[in-house]
Amino acid sequence: MKANSEVIIAVKHLTAAYGDRLILRDISFEVRRGEVFVIIGSSGSGKSTLLKHMIGLLPPQQGEVWIEGQNIVTAEGEARTRLLRHFGVVFQGGALFGSLSVVDNVVLPLSEFTNLPEVARECVALSMLKVVGLGGAAHRMPAELSGGMQKRAAIARAMALDPRILFLDEPSAGLDPVTSAGLDALIQELSRYFGITFVIVTHELPSINAVADRVIMLDEQTRCIIAEGSPADLRLRNGNPAVRRFFNREPQPAQRV
Repeated sequence: MKANSEVIIAVKHLTAAYGDRLILRDISFEVRRGEVFVIIGSSGSGKSTLLKHMIGLLPPQQGEVWIEGQNIVTAEGEARTRLLRHFGVVFQGGALFGSLSVVDNVVLPLSEFTNLPEVARECVALSMLKVVGLGGAAHRMPAELSGGMQKRAAIARAMALDPRILFLDEPSAGLDPVTSAGLDALIQELSRYFGITFVIVTHELPSINAVADRVIMLDEQTRCIIAEGSPADLRLRNGNPAVRRFFNREPQPAQRV
């Protein structure tokens, strides 16, 4: 599904810090409905920190995060609970519960946030597993799955409540190129057929080039956004040396002693 002009997420003048250590400085950007939006940057640039602020896990030092017209920074009580149901999150490790079967992992959010009967919850969970290509693995344990299958199961669980937005933190981390390409294809299918808006943190160039509609690049030195645009724009037409080095896999110039 192509992105439209409607803004579904707006980050406004966000500053993030851990104590006295500044991580992000005055970050502002918008994510449009239906697009695959990718956050990139070198290690230590604040990619995962930004994602944690966007989903409400961390309060910003300053600034706001608006999702579907609501400020997640100030939302409380029932309003916050309703807002959290608008999106799903897949963390880097997948975070499946090892003592539960795959289908029971997917059932968990349905048990917590809905009043559906048990049979209906399992039916929804099985449907989500079929969507991500794991219909035959529903009753296996997470330890029996490959890394790629665990990521797919985590995506199925994140989709259980029919969210409009999925946040993925390093989804291809630790996967071989073929498995990673399969996960990229799944993201494209979910975007195209379900209209899900994706916000993805990654540094994997093949995945960025395959799935991203738009990219922002964070900079460890300035703590700001130093580039925004399509992967092709950033690779071919951006004049910032750090951006060019990232997209062309060029080493940092050696410093003279």
